[in-house]
Amino acid sequence: MYRSGTLNGELNRILGNLRHTDRICIADCGLPLPEGVEVVDLCVRLGQPAFTDVLEEIVQHLGTEKIVFAAEMERENPVLFQTLQRRFAGVPAEAVPHQDFKRLTASCAAIIRTGENHPYANIILQSSCIF
Repeated sequence: MYRSGTLNGELNRILGNLRHTDRICIADCGLPLPEGVEVVDLCVRLGQPAFTDVLEEIVQHLGTEKIVFAAEMERENPVLFQTLQRRFAGVPAEAVPHQDFKRLTASCAAIIRTGENHPYANIILQSSCIF
């Protein structure tokens, strides 16, 4: 049994199987989930676990070469937008309309559903090469 770090076995398996350019999505509890994409549902209740808590745990273990988020986040969730700007400074970022973002989730290796209940708290992380 792990003593620290990511204790969730499903998350460990998914992160361990990602390869260069594979994508995962970390999502709020309201994002529609496409058919055929594995979902790790961490939602316990509204707000728990928070999007940022799950994001910080994931990025400790995942090299990220690109992020994708909904363009609406900047206007509708400016606090999270600023947090992501700081966290991923220097990482290429793509802002797409929310409808396009939802379509992109269908090509993710997995979606990690949080309990986040603020609008547009969703991100796609593209895995980098480790060498």
